[in-house]
Amino acid sequence: MDLEMAVRYEHISSRSYEHPADRAATSALHSVPMLDAVVKKLSDLGHERRLGQVVMGNAIRINADQLPEVWSRYQHCVSVLDLDRTPPLFVCNEPVANAMTIGSHKPMVVVNSSLIASYTPDEVQTVLAHEVGHVLSEHYHYTTALLLLKQVLDGALPRSLLLGLPVRAMYLALLEWSRAAELSADRAAAIVRADPLAPCRVLMRLAGGALPGMSFDAFLKQATEYHEEDDLFSRHTRFWTELNMTHPFAVRRVKELVLWVQAGDYDRIRAGQYPRRGEEPPPSAEFNAAVAHYGERFAAFLERTAGDVQRVGRQLTDWLKQHTTGNSETEEPADTGARTRPVTDA
Repeated sequence: MDLEMAVRYEHISSRSYEHPADRAATSALHSVPMLDAVVKKLSDLGHERRLGQVVMGNAIRINADQLPEVWSRYQHCVSVLDLDRTPPLFVCNEPVANAMTIGSHKPMVVVNSSLIASYTPDEVQTVLAHEVGHVLSEHYHYTTALLLLKQVLDGALPRSLLLGLPVRAMYLALLEWSRAAELSADRAAAIVRADPLAPCRVLMRLAGGALPGMSFDAFLKQATEYHEEDDLFSRHTRFWTELNMTHPFAVRRVKELVLWVQAGDYDRIRAGQYPRRGEEPPPSAEFNAAVAHYGERFAAFLERTAGDVQRVGRQLTDWLKQHTTGNSETEEPADTGARTRPVTDA
């Protein structure tokens, strides 16, 4: 595809492509008492700056002078979705093919070297488009909070940093949101690439690797079979397996993307029929019902691990008071000589 001839969707709103589960889960998170204030405070305490320094010190910044073809394709993605600014792009030396978007006030995209080295330029661009979709949807706010919570649970950051917070409960709730957010970014990639099958092919590679003889048609058939599985035990197993994952299963993501295209939403966006930023329609009754559904799921996470929602709200409020009126200095993690590894995102 000629990068210079690509369509630009002027002032496109992320609402145009966001999966209903993503929008509902995000709105439900907003309803958890004081959670948004805690997420903001975690960034104010210097975590975003720390992450930026880790990336700047252990990765290579991509620009017109450094990996220019990758940079050109990245700018193409930014242009198609008409972002107001181009977030910094970095490549880090990691063996797993992946990418992610982090930051709270200033997002940055990090792509692993193994992905750039082993994937085709079009596949790399598809992954970059996925990340740009995260940027436009502003997913990076909660992604950064999820990263911090994972580092605390794994011992990469001191638990004293979040003393008094229901860390496990917040982590499970954000994992549920993260899985929904990925479905939106897949749609953004389809729009940028002007080909809904492009992200499906990348998902096949991510799931099974780049093996000679792999059939994309067979993979699409597998996604349909997975979607139509009606065995209750199998569905129960899927639920508990996905519970601690940041991403839905690859075949589920493919099927969700296919259903979205079949519903006609992709073609409407391609035809220029999409909401502009600041002109989004009001929520529907169906959307409000979905928000209630995710609110109940998040409340269940909080209740199982930290008590009821009101108790969690009090914990968050007490933590905010401590770090607003008291000593806001945070303890730095011990230098173990290991690089901080982010939560994978592509």
